[in-house]
Formats: sequence, C-alpha cells, structure tokens
Amino acid sequence: MARPLGSSQPRFAPGCRWGKQGDDQVVLFPEGMIRLQGTGQSVLELCDGERTVEEIVGVLAGRFNSADPAKIREDVTAFLEALQQKRIVDY
Repeated sequence: MARPLGSSQPRFAPGCRWGKQGDDQVVLFPEGMIRLQGTGQSVLELCDGERTVEEIVGVLAGRFNSADPAKIREDVTAFLEALQQKRIVDY
C-alpha cells in the first residue's frame, strides 16, 4: 500500500470509530481496538475526510512550531500508512 499524497483526505475506514475503555479514548475496529495517545491521537482526530494530509501537517506544525514541517509530514504519512495497513483509515 502506498503512503497518502498531500492531497489525500484521510478518514476512518468503514467499521472504525472512536470509543471509550474506562476513561481512555480508543479506536474500535472490526478486529479489535487500539489506544492512541499524544501525537498519534492528535493526528487521527484531524482525519475527518475533509482535511488533506497537507492541512493536517499545517495544523500540527502550528501546534509544534519548533518542529520541522518536513519531519512532521514524513511522520504523519508513515503513521497513516501503518493505520491503512491495519484497515483503520482510508485515504
């Protein structure tokens, strides 16, 4: 599977959604669940099917203004590719 393009609009794959386990926010998917924290959760919260990958990178670059946008882009695209392989996101 290929990494998302800058113009890709990532969103949850069919059957995936946010849920709760105790006080923790988790991602529920047909094969199970994952718990995301920190930056991973921030990235997935921005994946609404409306924002492009470039817009997500821009939002994160604004939050983490000392980080290199190219590094953020690399990390975001690798993260989304991994989630797509697990069938948690589509783009």
